[in-house]
Amino acid sequence: MPTLIQTPTAPGTALIPAGELSAPDIDPAAVKVNAIRDPLLQPIAEKIMRRERLFAEDGMALFNTRDIHSLGMLAQAVRLARHGRVAYYNVNRHINYSNICTLSCKFCEFQRKRGEAGAYEYSAEQIFEIADHAADAGATELHIVGGLHPWLPFNWYTSLLEHLRRRHPQLHLKCFTAIEIDHFARISRLSVREVLVALKEAGLGSMPGGGAEVFDDRVHDAVFKGKLRSDGWLQIHQTAHELGIRTNATILYGHVETRRERIDHLIKLRELQDRAPGFQCIIPLSFVPDGSDLAHLPGPTGLEDIKMLAISRLMLDNFPHVKAFWIMQTMKLSQVSLNFGVDDLDGTVVWYDITKREGGLGNQRQEQTVDNIRRLIVEAGYIPVERDTLYRRIERDASGWRVVNSTPHDA
Repeated sequence: MPTLIQTPTAPGTALIPAGELSAPDIDPAAVKVNAIRDPLLQPIAEKIMRRERLFAEDGMALFNTRDIHSLGMLAQAVRLARHGRVAYYNVNRHINYSNICTLSCKFCEFQRKRGEAGAYEYSAEQIFEIADHAADAGATELHIVGGLHPWLPFNWYTSLLEHLRRRHPQLHLKCFTAIEIDHFARISRLSVREVLVALKEAGLGSMPGGGAEVFDDRVHDAVFKGKLRSDGWLQIHQTAHELGIRTNATILYGHVETRRERIDHLIKLRELQDRAPGFQCIIPLSFVPDGSDLAHLPGPTGLEDIKMLAISRLMLDNFPHVKAFWIMQTMKLSQVSLNFGVDDLDGTVVWYDITKREGGLGNQRQEQTVDNIRRLIVEAGYIPVERDTLYRRIERDASGWRVVNSTPHDA
């Protein structure tokens, strides 16, 4: 647990991790307090300048403001202090090994039952073939997640990782959400810690942040009843951090949750990062209702997407990175978000079957080229930097790719 200290700037200042105080100061030129039109944002701007932690009421003021330009200015000031003009991307390949799932979450268009139209499950050999193509294409990461398959034994997953590590030792294996880890513990009759240790020994490099949805029992019971609750998700990520496994975090927003419930979710993530550091980035996921049992809902607007990304940057003062996952927000809006606190555009992805913006019309192939990602970053006024999964810089030449710095950036 990091040492907590209190900044001497004002009485009652919130405790923040001591490590955060070594981060660069906010450039006063980046925060024009006098230009803020919404008077409720001015005291928040002053808090940000003093590097004080924002509370729930601050988050609500940020959500309720119509002064989107000032909100963007504040998030951007924090982003520039942390990362300057750098914008990250990676060359990755998503593998959704099966959509067969024991759960039936209302927001999910992905899941199927075995024998149902559209149900599939890859064999290990098919996954190895996909990994071969990814490695040949220069990928540095495999992102592997799927449904909670009712019949695959736990040793299928450990064997998969072992074979992938032997076959492609340079590829980072970012695999399995906390929901899958909980499932593995149930089917193997092992503890979560034992499951994570076994996966790490087999080759697990880090964990994605999926399955968090929204940390609220009301929302849980309304939309994904039967799924691991928030305390279980948080405990699994804490255990992973204690074992030296870095993870990401998500929030799925724009369905039945309230803005206050979103803020509470972010605060719970922040508190866990205080207790057991290990989160690398927050990935706000914009809900796509098409094809789900919640298709009658409108989903979030572009303005709401931008607010969610910017507020995540401001509320999560102990998270190094904010990622706009272009699959969910679209690449055009993700490009704009680089001016609203975002420093990471994810990667090439190639094939993503969990969310499809056109409502499941066969568009699982969702790919960005490196040239296009870099072009969009440069056009937005930033410096494109390729990273690996741990935010180490990647260098490429005719012989292949290599990690430039040996320690994670901003870790």
